[in-house]
Amino acid sequence: MIGFIVAGLIIGALARLFKPGKQDLGLLWTLLLGLAGSVIGGVVASALNTGDIFELNILGFIVAVIAAVLLIGVAEGMAGKKKSHA
Repeated sequence: MIGFIVAGLIIGALARLFKPGKQDLGLLWTLLLGLAGSVIGGVVASALNTGDIFELNILGFIVAVIAAVLLIGVAEGMAGKKKSHA
């Protein structure tokens, strides 16, 4: 479980590095989106029979970072809409 959290933080941090511009996301959101990305990466790797959902492999890691970048973009878009309506 601790490894899953650490992997989520690493994936979230890498996603924020790859995502252009400034993100107004805190550490908790980075962790949560990184965890979500790692689950998506694990599911894709498992579906392609390259590993288990909880097993860290290169394909799952790459998909996890890409998924986390997309999730960060969605989170930013949702946060921007909330700020513009306030």
